This record gives sequence, C-alpha cells and structure tokens, in this order.
Amino acid sequence: MRAFGPRHLCSMAAAVVLTVTAPATVAGAAPDSSAAALREVMFVGNNWDGTADVIKSSGDFAKVARINVIPDKDQRMAEINADPIRWIAYMTIRNSVGEGHDQFVDDMYSTPDGTSVVVSRPSFADVVSIDLATGNINWRFPVSGYRSDHMAVSPDGKRVAVSASTGNTVHVLDIVTGKQLGSFGTGDKPHENIFTKDGKYIWNMAIGDVNTSTDAPWLDWTKGNRVITVVDATTYQQVKVIDMRERLDAIGLSDYSDAVRPAVFSPDESKLYFQVSFFNGFFEYDIATDKIVRTKTLPKNPATSDDRTTFVNDSRHHGISMKPDGSKLCVAGTMDDYATVVDRATLQEGPLVPVAKPYWATVSGDGKSCVVSESGADQVTAIDFATGQKTVSVPVGDHPQRVRLGHVTADWTGPAS
Repeated sequence: MRAFGPRHLCSMAAAVVLTVTAPATVAGAAPDSSAAALREVMFVGNNWDGTADVIKSSGDFAKVARINVIPDKDQRMAEINADPIRWIAYMTIRNSVGEGHDQFVDDMYSTPDGTSVVVSRPSFADVVSIDLATGNINWRFPVSGYRSDHMAVSPDGKRVAVSASTGNTVHVLDIVTGKQLGSFGTGDKPHENIFTKDGKYIWNMAIGDVNTSTDAPWLDWTKGNRVITVVDATTYQQVKVIDMRERLDAIGLSDYSDAVRPAVFSPDESKLYFQVSFFNGFFEYDIATDKIVRTKTLPKNPATSDDRTTFVNDSRHHGISMKPDGSKLCVAGTMDDYATVVDRATLQEGPLVPVAKPYWATVSGDGKSCVVSESGADQVTAIDFATGQKTVSVPVGDHPQRVRLGHVTADWTGPAS
C-alpha cells in the first residue's frame, strides 16, 4: 500500500437527446476576439479568507496576483448583524458547511473581456462582479434564501448560473450586468450546474442535506429530494428530472447515495462520470441507455475513518476532471488525502499522490495536467496526466476550493493598491 500524507479532517442523465459539456475544460469565459489581448489564467478561490489567487494556467503555475473578494465585508456584516434571521443563517453556515469558518468564496468565472471576475459568496448569500483593475464591486446580486453555491458559465461566457442552496433555486444572470435573465426550481440543496455544449440546456444536481448526522444508509431518505434537473436555458422551463436512485438500485447498490456531486462528461458526450456522497470512487453512466455501466471503487486511506459522520459535508471524494482527449480522469480523494489519475479505458488508477483534503480537480490550460486544490495545506498541486505524478505545488490562501480557468487582460498584474 502506498503511503499517504497526514490526515486533515475538515471536510447524472436519462435517455434524453441533449449534449453535455465537461465543466472542467471550460476556460472561464470565452474571450471576445474584438476585445483587448487576453491571457489565460487560473482563479483559485480561498474560501475561508475571502481571497482569490490568480496563477498561471500551465507550466510552473506561478502566482500572478491576489484579489480581495470581500471588499464590502463591513457593509455586509452590518446588514447581517442588524437582522436576527440572517445572523442565524450566517452562523449556521459558519458552524456547519464552513467547518467553523466563514465561506467567502465558493466559485468564480471571468467575464468575456477579462476585466472582471464574478464570485459566489456563500456566507453573504450573493454573487458579485469585481473589477480586476480596481478591486471594486461592479454589481451585486443577492440570491434567494441564505446561501450561494456552485456556478457555471455558458459556452459563450455571457451567462452565469448560480445555485441558491437554501432557496432550492438556480439564478441565471447576465455576467456583465448582473441582471437576472431567468431562474428555475430544483431539488433540495442545488449544487453543481453544467451548461450543455450548445448552451441550450442547463443541468443542475441537488445534493440534499449534507450537514445532518443521519448518514447511515437506512436513514438516507432523510437527506431530501436529490435529483438532477434539466432545463431549457432560454425559457428556463423544466425538460427532465432524473433521479439516480433507480439506476443505482438496478445494479444492486441500494445502500449508495444518489446525491450526485462533481461530474464530468466524455468528449463525445456519451458518458458521464460522477461522484456521490460517502463513496470513495465514481460511476460511469451511459446516457443513451440510461444505465450505470461501470463502478470504480478507489482505495481507502487506512487513516481515514469509515464513520460517515466524519466526512465533511458527506463527501468522501469530491472533485473529478478529464484530460481533453478523454483518455484519463483525475479524481480528488478528499477525505482520503490523495489524488490519482485513472485510465478511462481500464479504470485502473495510477499512483496515489498524497495531497491534503483535495476539494476540486481542474484541467490545466494546456491540457497536460490535473490541478487539485489542497484545502488542508493551502496550496494547489499539479499532477501530470501522462505519468500520474506530482509536478509542482503552489502556495495559495486559506482553504482553497474551486479552481477555474479564466482570462485577464494581457498586461494585468493585479488590482491597483
């Protein structure tokens, strides 16, 4: 058994004819050819300290700059402190999903012109656009309920969808103005969002209540309505609702959770690879036949307890991406403190690379590496798809989670001080 790093306890459809794109390979917002020259970068959201580090998108992944994503913190806190209900919600986030910390940045995408970054801020229950030159807020959109979560950007970079996790709603906003273009209802606790490749549909995965201690399989029904909601991205009307429960039961996995977490699609958009709550591994789902066709169980870290109540937000593994040619997958073994590259044809994993509570997996700009956020070590680490070995780690801020490809203007070196 390969040695693991130290423990750090802290922490998809039916046979519908829809095409799906892999979120990990979406480069933030598509650059506008009429705009100024742009440079591809990676945005790393440091959830607990309210910053985002901007690093190179490949090579040595060197840091470019840091952005403060909560420049209005005093104003937001004054509003929260003046409203007892909002204060209770704020403290609930801190003491549950936040593991005793505030959640200031969950997800982020750059605008098509590379001049701003749009950020979802869970503790403030909003989405903001931040001017990359000045560090000032361009616009702010409060979401329904009391917490914002994962986002997705449309293929043309002009729309951003954000989950309002306690409002069971997804808001779709104009990425430049912040104006709501539409919204739709979901299952309980909407989480991941994915636009289809043609931009015509949005898929949302609702994960249910992940902060309760009713984690035993026989109590799974208490977790809520965990479904995938597919909507028309123009009318925002429901097209399909998919529950993975039936698909898991069909292969004898009735004790497995149907809460779909991170997911990635094959380049030909025929297969979906997805993780679920509590499971150290992932599933391969064939869209045309509407069946789970392969199950991959990955190794457990001997130092990790099998007590489900110790898994942060019910995720044992959280983070999956795919090499652009579809030959390899990269999986973040969150509670097992490793990341590994998996051959897609054989589902054989490569070396178990020790990393501390990896929370996300993204493909580098050049497609050669998987980049995982080490939330337990405050760094991001690149793993070579070809060898499965670590190439470099780069220090970032407190508790990095989402990592997204995006763009800045060619001469940008950070907000003006």
